[in-house]
This record gives sequence, C-alpha cells and structure tokens, in this order.
Amino acid sequence: MSEHSANPSAAAATGRPRAVKAVIPAAGLATRFLPATKAVPKELLPVVDRPVLQYIVEEAAQAGIGDVLLITGRGKTSMVDHFDRRPDLEERLAEKPDLLAAVKRTEEIAAIYTCRQPEQLGLGHAVGYAESHVGDQPFAVLLGDEFVKLSEPLLPAMLELQARTGGVVLAFFEVDPAETKRYGIASVEPAEAELTDIGEVVRVTGMVEKPKPEEAPSNLAVLGRYVLPGKIFDAIRRTPPGSGGEIQLTDAMELLRTEGTPVHAIVYRGTRYDTGMPLGYLQTVVQIAAEREDLGSEFRKWLAEFVNSDASGGPNT
Repeated sequence: MSEHSANPSAAAATGRPRAVKAVIPAAGLATRFLPATKAVPKELLPVVDRPVLQYIVEEAAQAGIGDVLLITGRGKTSMVDHFDRRPDLEERLAEKPDLLAAVKRTEEIAAIYTCRQPEQLGLGHAVGYAESHVGDQPFAVLLGDEFVKLSEPLLPAMLELQARTGGVVLAFFEVDPAETKRYGIASVEPAEAELTDIGEVVRVTGMVEKPKPEEAPSNLAVLGRYVLPGKIFDAIRRTPPGSGGEIQLTDAMELLRTEGTPVHAIVYRGTRYDTGMPLGYLQTVVQIAAEREDLGSEFRKWLAEFVNSDASGGPNT
C-alpha cells in the first residue's frame, strides 16, 4: 500500500476526479544499453543503490499516487520482483536495520500491477493496454527513463491542472535552440488567467517531432510526464500508425486536441534526470552520488582528482 493519499481538493473544487493511478510503459528493448540490457531491464539499472524504476515510482507516490501499472515485455519480470517481498532476505538482514529498512521500503512505496505488451508498436500502443486497469478515469503516464528530483516535484502541479481542466496535461522543459532536433517541440500560447496560480502554465496549440532549429515553433521540449483523461483510449483506437509505423501517443493527443479537448502544460524548471542514453545515465549517477550525504563529500573529492589528473589513467586509487 502507498503511504500517501490523493489530495481531494481539486476534485471538490471542480467536480472532476483527480488521477490516482499511474502507468509506466517499460516494455522496450533498450538497445542503446546492450549487452547490459540483454538480461537486466534498463529500468533496473542502478543509480548508486536504487534502480531507475524505483526513483520513478517514488515520484508517483510523492504525488499521492499509490497504484502503479507497469506495461512490461518479455524478460522483464524482474521489475516486479524488485517491489515484491523477500522474506528470506529480510530474515538475513534482521541484525542490519538500515539495510532491512531499505529492502522493506521497496514493498511499501505503492501497489504494483503489471500488464504485458506483446509487441512494441509505439508509446500509444503501450498506453492503450492500461485501459482495463484505469477505466474511464484520468491517470498519469511516467516514462521509464527519466525522473525529477523529489525536492523539486512536478507531478502534483500536473495532477492539479488536469483536475481543473479535464483535458490533457503535459510537461515541458527548455532546451538550447540548437537541440530542438532531438525532441518533440511544442507551439504554445498563454494559459487562461485562472490557471496561473498552479505554476508556469501554457496552452498547447501543437507539437512537432524533432524539428530543425530554424523550423522549431519554440524551445519547449516534451518531458516524459503526462496526465491524461480516460477518453485517450478511444483516441488511441482511432489513431493510425504514424512515425516509424507505430501508434504514437502524440498523435492520439493531437486528435483529442483537434476535437476540442484542452491541452495544457507545465513548464518545469527543476532538476530532470535523463537515463535514456548512456551519457545521460552516467551524468545522473554522478549527480546523485555527488549529492548523497553518505557518499558525496568523498566522491566529489575523488571526482575532482580524477578530472584534474592527466589522461594516462586517472588518479591512483
């Protein structure tokens, strides 16, 4: 069971339910990390002593979401095992309370459910498999290769915004204009005045996938967080294959937008960790290790010595 409960204030104020379930699509092959991900899911690659997936589930739980559905694929049952009980291990750790608490913590973050995506046919296709679990209620989608710092939360504002508007809610972050070709980029306009108390909110008027810098409508890139109304499932069913021959969630959201569903976004200016590629994963490990109270001081000292050493192999260890 989750240790958090959803804040009912938004539902009470608008008459709309607040999202209390999250979906994490995690069925991909993670080819950028092969051969490491041949047997170990990318979502379980460690960031110091916790896997990426645990950071993401903790982000959902912090926002009051205690029900998490993992969309999995072949060879990924170990993701569920990570959140399951290990009585044998707990017994062995009985005299090591700190380690025992860390292990038991994984069982208590949220209720974990799973559904298998037989073929990887796009993000929209993956999200569609959540319909029987979510029903017609709003829900959050958290991509499995990025997360934000818990002390700089994003999801609570997104949940509040969706409860007020009843539409699609996205998250954006600013990128260097030269980098727009790597991301989905949004065109936006100012949001309604009554929404600005939530944060830096914009109304989305369109999205372009990986535009050239000179053709980009803005420098606002899509971050892997969505809060969606239940009617997204019908839109996914009506969405034909798009880029790469896959059913794209972006296309389904755009279909809803053209049919009158409001689409808004929060512009996030906190700390975002991107573990989707080896470089970003390594940067995430270094950043979080350097900030740890138990490791940071010694690690930063070693890191400075390593960076300042010559290219012959680094400092002596």
